[in-house]
Amino acid sequence: MFTKIRNRLGGRCKAMVTGAAPISPEVLDLLRIAFGCQVYEGYGQTEACAAISVTVTGDYSTGHVGCPLPCVELKLVDVPEMNYTAEDKPNPRGEICVRGTSVCQSYYKEPEKTREAIDADGWLHTGDVGEIQPNGTLKIIDRKKNIFKLAQGEYIAAEKIENVVIRSPFIEQAWVYGNSLQVFSIAVTFFFYYLKI
Repeated sequence: MFTKIRNRLGGRCKAMVTGAAPISPEVLDLLRIAFGCQVYEGYGQTEACAAISVTVTGDYSTGHVGCPLPCVELKLVDVPEMNYTAEDKPNPRGEICVRGTSVCQSYYKEPEKTREAIDADGWLHTGDVGEIQPNGTLKIIDRKKNIFKLAQGEYIAAEKIENVVIRSPFIEQAWVYGNSLQVFSIAVTFFFYYLKI
């Protein structure tokens, strides 16, 4: 059924890698079926030579970014203002921190930026919040850097609110904004409205 699609890639595709942004489980499954090959999902950032984790060969489950590479150590650090802790049950959650031979030691001529991102023990703080699954895979669940404080001192995790709002079948996109001088935040949404005839 998908021979024409496979032939467009030369008919010999054995593996594909996706990264740089999350891919939905439905699209990942479709790619695996249409191209008839293993599609690996990776997670990383420039400071870690691009890769921190990748799915394992033969793992066709979705919703995670695989296991840490052998060249990196990975740990989760508590984010109390977002109620994530490495002691959470059943799955530990927290900011993803990595160190290893592939992780940069500093930013070139940027000591202040280096101190912000890399601690004294050499751990690179990614700003992403992860969850370790029971099988040892890493799932990205939030962004630590995408929070802001309102005037009354309440922390708001914009992506978390956006993810709840777009669960509605009528809303396609949502954007949450807050001003630290105000006591409220706002959400701008794009929704679908159709009339069944």
